[in-house]
Amino acid sequence: MKNIYLPLNVSKEKQKEYLKNLKLATLNTNKLFILAGDQKIEHLNDDFYGKGISADDAYPSHLFNIASEVKGVVLATQLGLISQYGGDYPEIPYLVKINSKTNLDKRKNQSLSTAFYDLEQVIEFKEQTKLNIVGIGYTIYLGAENEHIMLKEAAQLIYKAHQNGLLAVIWCYTRSNNIKNENDIHLIAGAAGVAACLGADFVKLNYPYNLKNQKKAATDYQEVIKAGGKTKILCVGGSYKQANSYLKHLEQQIRISQTSGAAVGRNIHQRPLKEAVRLSKAISSIVHYNFSAINAQKVLLGKKTLSKEKKKKSNSLFSFF
Repeated sequence: MKNIYLPLNVSKEKQKEYLKNLKLATLNTNKLFILAGDQKIEHLNDDFYGKGISADDAYPSHLFNIASEVKGVVLATQLGLISQYGGDYPEIPYLVKINSKTNLDKRKNQSLSTAFYDLEQVIEFKEQTKLNIVGIGYTIYLGAENEHIMLKEAAQLIYKAHQNGLLAVIWCYTRSNNIKNENDIHLIAGAAGVAACLGADFVKLNYPYNLKNQKKAATDYQEVIKAGGKTKILCVGGSYKQANSYLKHLEQQIRISQTSGAAVGRNIHQRPLKEAVRLSKAISSIVHYNFSAINAQKVLLGKKTLSKEKKKKSNSLFSFF
């Protein structure tokens, strides 16, 4: 039970459901690997079609095909997309992204993203479909003029999600014309603290991939982990990177910074299906199986597998189920 925290706002009747969802979402490890499919709205078609992007990515089904091939991947996307494709992929654990905005309005100070659905509708959908909906996701833009609207809405949704045994994951980004560096670690730590105050289980945050000394960056990022407390930290995958480079970053985030997983979009879905699946398995090997980046690269190349024997050696925290 080490590092397993049951929020006090999870109702007694739903405690078992909450722990079941946490177990399913994290593959028994309390570490989360999200495939960010919410970008279909966030980035429109810019990240799904064009030069350097696999033709597979032109179709929404590509996201579901990837997630269905890798145990331990949680697909985060909007409820409408889940309603269209979920029936064909009932085995996938889903995180319903409650709010989203497009990238057409470039005014940072005006950033606002409000909920598409009430929590009651998500629960109704879960009960009707029997899909593996493990939780909800919500994006907050700190520093924007409308942050108070998003903070209030996020707080209400997190409370209601916990009351009903669902996980709550926050995407928390700073958006203001007054912010010179959104990848400043001290600023990111502040965002982690906000997510903790809201009671989120996990929070997806920026990471300074652009710094030359990445080992120092990973060490300095521990400030973010401390600020988050019991709210666990996931780093954004960012723009497209070479697979080996990303795996090295991820190992440093997990082992040095002490993050609790990964939330990756473009770095996975822009690749052809087979390549995307191999990379997802490599990421899972670091997140869920404690592989080094070197061994994860062997998974990427098909020279090493995630066997049941290896699974037993991972940080399983739910043996009581």
